[in-house]
Amino acid sequence: MNATSSTSIVANGLSSNGATPPTGQSECSFNDSHREPTNFAVVAQNGFSHPPYQMHNEEIVHHLYHAGFQTGNYADTILHVHQNTYRLHAIVLSRSPLLAHLMSTSPQSGAQRVIYVQLEHEPEVTQEGFAIALGYLYSSISLSLIRPDNARGVLAAGCLLGGMDELCGYAYDACRQSINVETINEWLEFIDTIPSSPDGSLSPELSLTSVFGHFTQRLRDDVFHFLVVTLPNALEINSSESDPSQGHTGRDTLLRVFSLVPFDMFKSAVESRAFEIGSDQARFKFAKDVIEVRKRGIARGHGAEETVVLAFGGGHPGGSAVHITRKIRKRPLWKVNS
Repeated sequence: MNATSSTSIVANGLSSNGATPPTGQSECSFNDSHREPTNFAVVAQNGFSHPPYQMHNEEIVHHLYHAGFQTGNYADTILHVHQNTYRLHAIVLSRSPLLAHLMSTSPQSGAQRVIYVQLEHEPEVTQEGFAIALGYLYSSISLSLIRPDNARGVLAAGCLLGGMDELCGYAYDACRQSINVETINEWLEFIDTIPSSPDGSLSPELSLTSVFGHFTQRLRDDVFHFLVVTLPNALEINSSESDPSQGHTGRDTLLRVFSLVPFDMFKSAVESRAFEIGSDQARFKFAKDVIEVRKRGIARGHGAEETVVLAFGGGHPGGSAVHITRKIRKRPLWKVNS
């Protein structure tokens, strides 16, 4: 294998990895006569808190991440993605099913492998998210680079590359924890791109086509729970005895958020018994006010009319007395005289 050395950190798409890997040195003591590791009990008595092979493994991983991923030393594979070029190593990239497939199927003409990752149809995979996922193939230190603002891009990249359950789990948790009043509009835009069934659930075929796989439904459920339970509780307007005319600030915030919710989720949320904002009458009045705002915003131009109905007698047992409907406006017919 021809090896090429590079000392440019920028060559791998990162000017800095934002974290400092462990730099502690460790040594493994050997018995000179048999070249076998010293007994662990003896090592512990000599002040080692971990078995020597564990520290040795950490040193190897640190070296791979710094010399291999960050600087691209001795690279045998060139990876092109977005507008970035990465100098990487086939044996490490093979941990990813996608990259292993690309390496085995891409025609090679030179000493180094050259592969291209096409992301034109994967807008959720960001440059930063992809770089963090690539780094995770070398070291779990990439987990420390996940933040609420980049977590969805990391999750998308991890799901795309495959074989990164731990990374995806960390990124998903960061996504879930990032859902709040300040970010809900962004999450609603994301939810609006997800096709759903008439009952508001995920389309059956979506798990096969979405880059997020099974995380798609989980993220949708998290946004729904935030709208129905977390947000009303945070705004302190979920008491059944409260007067909707009071606490205008909280109610107005809830109204503003719901005016941007995609229809299927809006309908499911308002009709959910978990959506406790007072009596059925209070829920009906809230839904009516939201629909009025939606007419001037999200529902405008969709060719549909949203309405709310309050069922007499409280509706079905265990169900909601408030029902949201939507019907398509009929287009006017023009009579053509012969």
